[in-house]
Parts: sequence; C-alpha cells; structure tokens
Amino acid sequence: MAMQQGPGQPVPVRFRGRRGDLALLLLRGYLLLVPTIGLYRFWLLTWKRRFYWGHTDIDGDSLEYTGNAMQLLVGFLMALAVFLPLYGLLFYLSTLARDAAIIGYAGIALGLWFLSGYAIYRARDFRLSRTLWRGIRFDQTGNGWAYGLRRFGWSLLMLATLGLVYPLMATSLWRYRYDHTWYGDRRFGFAGRWQQLAAPFYVTYAAIVLIGGTGATLAISMGALPDGGPVEPLAFLPLAAAALIIGPLTLRYQARQLSLFYSSVRLGDAVLTVRLRGRALLWQYVLCGLALLVAFAALALGGVVVLGLVAREAFAGGGFDADIFFQQMQGSLLTLGAIITGYLLLLGAFTAITELFIGLGLWRLLASSASIAGVESLRTVRARAEDKALAGEGLADALNVGGY
Repeated sequence: MAMQQGPGQPVPVRFRGRRGDLALLLLRGYLLLVPTIGLYRFWLLTWKRRFYWGHTDIDGDSLEYTGNAMQLLVGFLMALAVFLPLYGLLFYLSTLARDAAIIGYAGIALGLWFLSGYAIYRARDFRLSRTLWRGIRFDQTGNGWAYGLRRFGWSLLMLATLGLVYPLMATSLWRYRYDHTWYGDRRFGFAGRWQQLAAPFYVTYAAIVLIGGTGATLAISMGALPDGGPVEPLAFLPLAAAALIIGPLTLRYQARQLSLFYSSVRLGDAVLTVRLRGRALLWQYVLCGLALLVAFAALALGGVVVLGLVAREAFAGGGFDADIFFQQMQGSLLTLGAIITGYLLLLGAFTAITELFIGLGLWRLLASSASIAGVESLRTVRARAEDKALAGEGLADALNVGGY
C-alpha cells in the first residue's frame, strides 16, 4: 500500500536490494554462462534488471521490469546482420596497403561511434517501454538517428575544444532524452541549464590540468623518460600522487552533475530532487578497489597452487628445474584448462565486483539521495499502449553501451 503524504510533501525513493542477494544472482548467472557459450547473459541481464527495478520503491510502490531474455536475444541476433558485413570489411581492409587500411579503420571507428549514440538511445527506449510503476508504463519517443547525430556532432566539438564544451553537450543530450520521455500520457521535461554546470566543470577541469601537468613535469624531471638510461621507478610517484588527487576530484564533479541534472527533471507538477555526495561515491570505488585486490590475491594464490601441482616434478629433490617446468607446462592439457579457467575467473571476479560495488552502489546512492515532491499529481496519469515494435536492444548489446 502506498504511503499517505500531505499535499506537496516530498516522498523519498527507497532501494531495498541487498548486495548478498545480487551476488548470489550473479554467481548463478556466471555458472550458466559457460555451458551456454555466453548466451545466458541475456537471462542474467533480465534477472539483474528485475532485481534493481523490483527493489526500488517510490511512494511505497516498486518499479516493475517486464522485458524478457528472448527479446534481448532476438535484438542481438538482428544486430549481427550489421556486424557480419562489418567483420568482412575489416578483413578486406587488412589485405590493403597500410595507408588505405588506416583510412578505412578510421572510417569504421567513426561509424561505430556514431552508431553507439543511436544504440544508447534505442536501448533506453527499450528499457523504458518495459518499465512500469503502479501499472503504468514509461516510454520514449524522439528519433534514435537524430540523437546519434547530435551526440556525434557534440563529440567532434569536444575534440576540437579539448572538452571545454562539455557543459553544453551534456545539457543538450539530457534535454533531448527527457523532452522525449513519457510516463503514461504525461511528458517529462528538463529544466537544466548549462550555466549550472559551468562553474563546477571548469574549476574541476583547471584543477585536473594543473595537477596532472605538475605530476607529469615532476615525473619527467625525476627520470620517468630516461634518455637511453634505466627507468627510475620512483619517478612515477608524482604521477601516482596526481592520479590519487584527480580521481576524487572527478567523482566529486560527477556527483555534482548528477545532482544538478536529476534535480532538473520534471513530470508535470512532480519534481525530483537528488543530493548525491562525492565522498559517498568515492567510498564505493574504494570498496571496489579493496574487493578487487582481495579477489585477485586469492586467485593468484590459487594459481600458484595449481601450477605447483601441474609441475610438481620440477620441484623434486628440494630444488627447481626450469627446463622440466616449462616442458610440463607446454605439454599439459591440465595447464591449458587452468589458464582458461583462470582467465574466466579473473574476468568474472572483475565483472561481479564492479557490479556489486559500482553498479549497485551508484543505484543505491541515487535512490537514497532522491525525493519527489508533488507525487500525488501522478495519480491522474493514464496508461498508454506498450511499444511492441522494439525487439531488444540490438546494437547496444553488441557495442556494450547498454545500461543496467
């Protein structure tokens, strides 16, 4: 039952999902990826979305994700119709002269970057059309090709200005997305202005340039780029120190931008407010880094034990025979299996830990820092028909630019 609130009183957004439950979900999905040669990822992605959506409450009612894995699989197979000729073109370019091949690869890279903008917009359309709240479906109109062209044009300006037009680009893209987003028969709006973002962005930009430039200058002066001599390891300390400062600055800016822009989203009389703190976002990355260190250390220890078992004859007699060790390594099927297993475990650990701490962490932080005023005005929204023309996320999945 929905919570009763007074007129205009802000309603908090709550996320009830637990990291342990998501970890079990991911473990089950990863175990099924191997026998299905990776195809089970569409089912895993569907489980994840139902986890995130179903544990997110607004005014006491949770979101609902109605998409299914077969839709994602069909969309991916349709995207292969685009990529199979592309792979043939890449093979053909590899047979040409170097200059022609470089020009061809550059053209393909630009084409893929343009297509990624279209794919991002189309994937968002699919997710919204399969998202319900109180039985009413979200939707997205607009044109994916127009969004892709807009994003591509802004990207060129970003390169030409060394990123200085970012506040204008971000505002333009956010406005296009939300001006074409619907909840039932009610349209979203975006009241954000690039001037809101200008001061925090340019201050952060200048700080990063200053700190990064200082770190690079000190590193070079200490011998990071030796002239024919040995590399001085201590010379990289200024670069490491600069990175440790730039990372938190970047996350602080990211939190500021998300707070400003999400707080500029409107749905009629309903107003969203988000107050995301940079240190809370930084803490998620710190936890993620610590978890990765522990996981990789455990996997490395396991790898040493396996290698010791495979090449135990090389350690016979209390010594170590390198020739016997490499012979056993080269001629053992167990070694090949251990290498493949180790690679899959490393990849799985990295993917799972980043999902548990960065993906889940950001979702939880956004939910816990969000509130909606005027939510009672949404009781008069009427439903619209589901957009059944969309078949999965297609290019977004193939280009790995989808979200959650």
